[in-house]
Amino acid sequence: ASGQDMVSILQLVQNLMHGEEEEETSQAYRLQNVGEQGHMALLGHSLAAYISVLDRERLRKLTTRILSDTTLWLCRLFRYENGSAYYHEDDRQGLLKICRLVVHTRYEDYAVEGFNVLCTKQPVIYISSAARTGLGQALCNQLGLPLSCMCRVPCNTMFGSQHQMDVALLDRVIKDDVESGKLPLLLVANAGTPGAGHTDKLGRLKELCEQYNMWLHVEGVNLATLALGYVSSSVLAATKCDSMTLTLGSWLGLPAVPAVTLYRHEDPSLTLAAGLTSSQPVEKLRALPLWLSLQYLGHDGIVERIKHASQLSQRLLENLKNLDFIKTSVEDELSSPVVVFKFFQEYSNRDQASHAAQASTLQHPIISNERHIYDTLNQWLGEQLAQLVPASGVDVVELEDEGTCVRFSPLMTSAVLGTEVQDVDQLVDCLKMKIPVLTSTLQLREEFEQEVRRTVGLLYIEDLSWPGLGVVRYNCHSDGKNDGKQEKELEKINAELLKKLNELESDLAFSLGPEFGGQKNCVYIGMVTEDLDVSELVETIAATGREIEENSRLLENMTEVVRKGIQEAQLQLQKANEERLLEEGLLRQIPVVGSVLNWFSPFQASPKGRTFNLTAGSLESTESTYVSKVQGAGTTPPPTPTSSLAKQRLPGQKIFKRSLRSSDAFSETSSVSHCDDLDQRPPTLCPGPLETEKTEEQQEVAQATETDTEDIHSDKLPHDSAKAEEQENQR
Repeated sequence: ASGQDMVSILQLVQNLMHGEEEEETSQAYRLQNVGEQGHMALLGHSLAAYISVLDRERLRKLTTRILSDTTLWLCRLFRYENGSAYYHEDDRQGLLKICRLVVHTRYEDYAVEGFNVLCTKQPVIYISSAARTGLGQALCNQLGLPLSCMCRVPCNTMFGSQHQMDVALLDRVIKDDVESGKLPLLLVANAGTPGAGHTDKLGRLKELCEQYNMWLHVEGVNLATLALGYVSSSVLAATKCDSMTLTLGSWLGLPAVPAVTLYRHEDPSLTLAAGLTSSQPVEKLRALPLWLSLQYLGHDGIVERIKHASQLSQRLLENLKNLDFIKTSVEDELSSPVVVFKFFQEYSNRDQASHAAQASTLQHPIISNERHIYDTLNQWLGEQLAQLVPASGVDVVELEDEGTCVRFSPLMTSAVLGTEVQDVDQLVDCLKMKIPVLTSTLQLREEFEQEVRRTVGLLYIEDLSWPGLGVVRYNCHSDGKNDGKQEKELEKINAELLKKLNELESDLAFSLGPEFGGQKNCVYIGMVTEDLDVSELVETIAATGREIEENSRLLENMTEVVRKGIQEAQLQLQKANEERLLEEGLLRQIPVVGSVLNWFSPFQASPKGRTFNLTAGSLESTESTYVSKVQGAGTTPPPTPTSSLAKQRLPGQKIFKRSLRSSDAFSETSSVSHCDDLDQRPPTLCPGPLETEKTEEQQEVAQATETDTEDIHSDKLPHDSAKAEEQENQR
């Protein structure tokens, strides 16, 4: 109630930002390293708050100077002559204000009659199908227009880039809208699509907009290249558009700076009505962070940052051209600020013919499954590259035609992450390491599926969204159990199977699969290399599963078997006691008389007992134990199921690995192993040239071993005899 002091409040803010325990806070959650240019941008916000308390006249002069300077610098920097600027926090807010400006311009009575004038001629806003997701719906919601006012224009399908707007189709759509009584209002084009970074044909689109009296708005990351000395003609055409949106914060690595929308319009009253300008001086202070940052960087510093990002993308593109199984999707091979690539295995002529024949037989499943698998592998590739080289800023993007791809857009990330040339080289090296893993996994997936389907007890689970060798499940025998009990037993066996497989010394990754959307009671196998022995892997999984199932069944039946064995042993021992009484006679059972009689005439009777064999589940007599003074081994237990493909491995060779005979290391190891086999083979009847005589040292070791063996055997009998007597006394 009485309030808190400033120290307590600042301490609360610090705890909310960093956590109460600084030591437990990981590095990932801490503030990013803000450079001096970032401090200038952040300083602008606090200065704007202090400046706002100045007197009105001084505030008006200062804000006018800041706004005019910043607008002039940006228009000169990005070659946009005679333009005005609107500064906004949300990058979509500028386009929204432009739409309101166009509505006020095309509908003269809109300020008076409002939405009633829209009923006479429905406005239409055209956006590309490659635009940002949800952009059209957001505009309609903010403008209060129905979704029917938004028209998505498809991209090229036959000629040109598949990420560029189809101009011919757009022309036909506009004609149809005009004939139906609609009013074409605005066209949103891209100078660098959000996904692939391609630029629309802005020159032809500008001509089309002039023909139908439409407003042309351009946005995209490629607009940053307008500040460079050399600009491609496709991007340079953006300087003739009616408005454009610039996101300088990500391009220059400036935190908390506003986005800027440059536009050309001659009527200040309409721009005021649309909200592009304001009579409040405080609103003009939004440009202060940019005003400070642009002065700190200077023209050369701004151009150098954008040029550095373009060089990074060009360096990556040149390296990707030399890599097999990597397919790039760029607009311009010479200069492309955004590089999009994906893993794709081309077919040879023979494979392509067989694949085409197979696809013609089953068109939709083959094509859809193949694309789904490639999307999964490229998703894994993008996540691995982002994890291994976080400074590169690569991410995964979904494209309509190419599917899942990896995107490198240094204009959006390099200034913030500090990406350098060595980061691009490291990215290429990591990509070279991952390509063999991808190709091996893709080739061995089909072989793994066939091996699992041929193996009894294993069930292959098709999960196209799993980036790995495949998914397998061990199916236990039902034996008439209900579904609930069988499901629990299946879960238990597969969980134990996963544990056993992870205990093996192999390079494979076994897991339960993804946290969400995965199959239950399955073993997911991760990415593999080319030296994987698939048949050995599958048979090991099946043998381990059978072993676990047999052990679980033995434990389940153990209680019942032991209970019945104890009951049967009690009956047999009771019968044996009755027979012993008949043999000894009645007099020997009297306490005093029996002792005297036993002293004069001892009665020799072999002790009778029973042993329970857990392996065979049967009762056996102990007579053989007392005769031989050694407890019998009983029935030999069944051998543990193991893989029939178990083989002698080379030194250092892990399980599930095929030996590569073409390598030099294998040749040397195999020659040594062959010599060892010659030394260890059994002696022949006739002495040959390969036989060797024992040295004196070997003879002494052999004699010492024989002596130790005799001592062990000689000590064993008394020990066993004493143990037997002890057991007899206990009985």
